[in-house]
Amino acid sequence: MPHRKKLSKAEYETLASFRFALRQFLRFSEAAAESVGLKPQQHQALLAVKGFPARDHVTVGELAERLQVKHHSAVGLVDRLVSKKLVARDASPTDRRQVWIRLTARGEEMLEKLSAAHREQLGSIGPELSKLLGKLGNGGTTG
Repeated sequence: MPHRKKLSKAEYETLASFRFALRQFLRFSEAAAESVGLKPQQHQALLAVKGFPARDHVTVGELAERLQVKHHSAVGLVDRLVSKKLVARDASPTDRRQVWIRLTARGEEMLEKLSAAHREQLGSIGPELSKLLGKLGNGGTTG
């Protein structure tokens, strides 16, 4: 294992500040989801479906990967979102064994509200996060 230089007090402070800022954003996100009757992971699932590259649907396996959960956990999450009428399951037109998960109009509307609030929050905290990331790239100094 290569020898690493010990972190300075300033680097620890920067890492701690960055972690605190991330946690504040995550807490904001959790509260925003809960305010519209969603669990935070349900909100994350809606965002993962809508934000999936180049498609408007995902497979359960892709959703599990994006959320970093086990396949059976993603199945249960999709079941709950279907029961809330936020996502729908569709059979793939090319492979009937494959199921695609897509947002419903209701899911799109809910995600739009949440995402607008998140964009506003990120606009507020973005400069501080950028500053901290820059400091982390410079070894924790303002340098």
